[in-house]
Amino acid sequence: MERQRLDIAFVSDVACPWCAIGLASLDQALARLGGEVEAAVRVEPFELNPDMGPDGAEVVPYLARKYGRTPEQVAQTQAMIRERGAEVGFSFGPRKHVWNTFNAHRVLHWAGLEGRALELKRALLRAYHGEGRNPGATDVLVDLAGVVGLDAERAKSIAESDEFAPEVRERERYWLQRGVSGVPHVVVNDSYAIEGAQPPEYFEQALRQIARSR
Repeated sequence: MERQRLDIAFVSDVACPWCAIGLASLDQALARLGGEVEAAVRVEPFELNPDMGPDGAEVVPYLARKYGRTPEQVAQTQAMIRERGAEVGFSFGPRKHVWNTFNAHRVLHWAGLEGRALELKRALLRAYHGEGRNPGATDVLVDLAGVVGLDAERAKSIAESDEFAPEVRERERYWLQRGVSGVPHVVVNDSYAIEGAQPPEYFEQALRQIARSR
């Protein structure tokens, strides 16, 4: 039986913990589907904190202000996120700071041209959400680029410049114009949207139904 091809756009931000959960869930779903589908997953940019300064901000006060929650409510949400992450094999560590992620998106854009965006995305999510590292910092981007098999010197030149800024801005506008207001947001074959950090079973069922409907 011929495998159905699925083109999957994963719209997300490195700063988004639910995106880490969503990508881990999607990865598990695709592994379960095995030979049923031929999936191509591409990383698309979205910024939760586009106005964040280069120095970032402390996580709890920032989230409390942004979402109108008390520090206790933020802590409860973080505990739920850690639990959901553990269910799909993603380990959340201490995240004391929120950072601007535009540099990360620029390097991810280049990684996509090199066929390594997914690997770099996973590495950035682990670095920030697991280890509390700044995903927009040049040294972190250079280190992770090398880890996933990309040219570290090329990554450094991109991180230290404005290269690919127009391309990233254009993709961000594209998704905003399509009505995306929260992430993760998964679009399959440019027609079917799956919103939120769904469990692997949900992604598996949805992708199987989409494949069969073609």
